[in-house]
Amino acid sequence: EKRLAVQTEDHPLEYGDFEGVIPEGNYGAGPMIVWDSGVYRSVDGNSPAEGLSVGKLDLRLSGHKLRGRFALVRTARGEGREWLFFKMGAPPTEDGELIDREPASVFSGLSVVELKEGARRDRAVRQAARKAGAVAPAPDAATLRPMLASTRKEAFSDPAWIFEPKHDGVRVIAEKSGERVRLFARTGGERTHVYPEIATALRHLPIGHAILDGEIVALDDRGRSSFERIQRRFTQTDPAAIDRHLREVPVVAFAFDLLAAAELDLRGLPLLRRKALLATLVPRLGTIRYADHVEAEGLPLFEAACEHELEGIVAKRSDSLYETGRRSARWAKIKVPRSARLAIVGIAPGKGSRRSLGSVMLAGRRGDRLVYAGNAGSGLSEDDVEAILASAERTERPAPVMEGGPERWPEGARFLEPELFCSVGYTEVTSGGTLRHPVFLGLRDDVSLDDCIAPGGVRTVEAEEPAPVAPSSEEGELRLTRLDKVFWPAEGYTKGDLLGYYEEVWPFLEPYLRDRPVVLTRYPDGIEGKFFYQKNAPDFTPDWVQRTAIDGTDYFLCNDLRTLLYVINSGAIPLHVWSSRIHDLDHPDWLILDLDPKGAPFEDVVEIARHIHRLLQELGAPDPVKTSGQDGLHVLLPLGGQLDYHETRTLAEALARTVAAELPGIATTTRPVARRGGKVYIDFLQNVRGQLIAAPLSVRPRPGAPVSMPLRWTQVTKRLDPGRWNLRTAPRRLREKGDPFRGVLSERVDVPSLLAALGERLSAAVSRDPDG
Repeated sequence: EKRLAVQTEDHPLEYGDFEGVIPEGNYGAGPMIVWDSGVYRSVDGNSPAEGLSVGKLDLRLSGHKLRGRFALVRTARGEGREWLFFKMGAPPTEDGELIDREPASVFSGLSVVELKEGARRDRAVRQAARKAGAVAPAPDAATLRPMLASTRKEAFSDPAWIFEPKHDGVRVIAEKSGERVRLFARTGGERTHVYPEIATALRHLPIGHAILDGEIVALDDRGRSSFERIQRRFTQTDPAAIDRHLREVPVVAFAFDLLAAAELDLRGLPLLRRKALLATLVPRLGTIRYADHVEAEGLPLFEAACEHELEGIVAKRSDSLYETGRRSARWAKIKVPRSARLAIVGIAPGKGSRRSLGSVMLAGRRGDRLVYAGNAGSGLSEDDVEAILASAERTERPAPVMEGGPERWPEGARFLEPELFCSVGYTEVTSGGTLRHPVFLGLRDDVSLDDCIAPGGVRTVEAEEPAPVAPSSEEGELRLTRLDKVFWPAEGYTKGDLLGYYEEVWPFLEPYLRDRPVVLTRYPDGIEGKFFYQKNAPDFTPDWVQRTAIDGTDYFLCNDLRTLLYVINSGAIPLHVWSSRIHDLDHPDWLILDLDPKGAPFEDVVEIARHIHRLLQELGAPDPVKTSGQDGLHVLLPLGGQLDYHETRTLAEALARTVAAELPGIATTTRPVARRGGKVYIDFLQNVRGQLIAAPLSVRPRPGAPVSMPLRWTQVTKRLDPGRWNLRTAPRRLREKGDPFRGVLSERVDVPSLLAALGERLSAAVSRDPDG
């Protein structure tokens, strides 16, 4: 079916998202909407200029409405400016014209006629909301946190509930207030700049003020949300990368709730009333889309979700009010289960009571090949382990029988002939072909190798996350990935070794992390690769990972082992913490003096540390010491929240200047390295709100994997080797000798006595202080 298309003069790109009424007498006068928007690709490889030159454009369109292969062919009429436009392939099967079925803008949801008539929704929405019981004022979107759903295992039908498809994307609170639009992540951080196409569409909505709750997703070729694709968007912060991904990975936002509109707070209205108002503001097809639902019939929707391989469904009480920031039983998510029958082709060792078998290696048939499908450790019972080990004695072989697998198999891995079979549950398949979130469901004696088909063709996720699973709960799942990836090449230490270290020292480490904001330094490719700092927990952080918002930054809180392992699994090596805790951020628990040699002999570091120790001992002040994990030492004074940060820094400076004046030949308080004269720098400037120190027992990204090790003062001698304590040796020392540093959290220095004594000593020594 051919249509006429007339070539115009060039237009600026900004015209592509313009909607409005162009006044009479101007070019293109009249109402104009953006009827469709999206991405095109050349099928024949010609550039647009080449296509215009030869008179043919062969395109694949990926729009909200126009999808598939289309062609533009120039005719001889109209001085060469008239073209024919048609869709290639089979004719459409829908009844009627597409433009008649879908006349509305993909931005505003208005038709040309409605736009011409000035169809704003402010007055109608305000009247309807007032009548339903909405009140003023509307909340500030920056303070809102989304209502969260609980978990249910079984789908159900119920006339008191509505049911929506579950999307796998990024949750956002979206606000329009006049010309200002803002997008907020689930944890409160602003993400407007990351999704400019959503911000543009939000600006076009036909109302002056609205706050929406929804999910930003990237859709695959079958119209399903793809976590793999959206990951490529939410990790971008560079403007050039965002602009590139805007074209390569377009996204849409499914709006499923309306929290405020026309300056009124709608959270106290029943859900169905809120959604009815939302449906008048948001188009069904477009960059922002109304998330439709079915009433009562949850089971049929769940069956459809299973058939189309969606993530699941969300059930919501139709009368539910919006519970800001709470996980409510009145909303429930129900995931689609998936399972596969696979062959066991190897075993990997574990830890503790499961040392002999931590996980099983799995494979399935793809054509006439046997391909690796990942490892499963969760769900194995003692009986399963016993049966698999017995079979391994009989079927072990020297090399893998299947194709694929990690670059480096776990140490101690054993490979088996594919003679033992099992059922495995999982959530999805990575683009590398391995199972995500695999759970061992049981051995099978009723299947053969021909029945073991490698999973594929389902919604894919990032191929960099194919690994075994750690324990899970109804609150969320901890996924430990790429455990065999080498982080310290010279020593061969892997990410799995790093995770094992932090798990082993957790009982000693936990008191120093509890309630303290944590900042990460991530090394996704190990210590010799690129690294980056991360303060903000990203949007995709699971709900169960503990965080705290401070001054607009969403910090991790490692109050439990699962959260700690989650951040370490992200590639973090060192853990840097605040000196104060979230219940009193302005009063630190300790004062720190960082002895930084930067080329000075380590023996001088030891001498200065022992001098500080003697000075404080005379005053009866406790002074725990630890290695920095690099080249220096950290001496801390327990404060117990007695001082604010300004007072703490003043005390630290007095202490540092006193020591520098008393040891002028080896100590200095001069910060620039070039002006230190080969002396050890006593750094007191870390005693500032928000300044960080390496947590005790934190691993450092240096050769040998050293840790910031708590010491007894009897160990602080010229024979001290800070590199002696690393992720291999530190746990044993802690088990045998305990933690000598714990007093930093339980003791308190006598601040008035210390200040008085420092004043006397500083006055006596100031004339000898080379720093003045």
